[in-house]
Amino acid sequence: MKLVSACLCGVNCKYNGGNNLHPYFVELLVMGEVIPVCPEQLGGLTTPRSACEISGGTGLDVIEGVALVINRNGMNVTKNFVRGAEEALSIAIRADVDGAILKRGSPSCGTGTIHDGTFTHKMIAGDGVTTAMLKQHGFQVWNEEDYLREKGVCTSIESS
Repeated sequence: MKLVSACLCGVNCKYNGGNNLHPYFVELLVMGEVIPVCPEQLGGLTTPRSACEISGGTGLDVIEGVALVINRNGMNVTKNFVRGAEEALSIAIRADVDGAILKRGSPSCGTGTIHDGTFTHKMIAGDGVTTAMLKQHGFQVWNEEDYLREKGVCTSIESS
């Protein structure tokens, strides 16, 4: 059993009210092999919501209290992101999952690369808040493209 970003299963939970539906993840959901989560909603943010990025570092820096998550309007939503990561971690522990497949680029779910905090579509190396927290607790985390590639599934997915 794995956690999966709910948007990949077709749940309209992205910041803009849409999703990142991929049929492979819907199939895993139907087979009962994944648990969909949206850390941003778990943290109390609404859908739709203003786009958010990590300012001053990565998800790990947010957890350590040296970076913030700011929305496009300049509002500090760090507490929501940390709360959502804690909720996702709690679900992972209670469900005894063996990893997570999370949406690349997201300030919550990004794995390996995230937006740089300038809202200019520039990417930097690093993980989102939830990914960093899961990794801190020993969970393996893939972004959706790496996971699909590993499984030999077509990886043509729209970017968020």
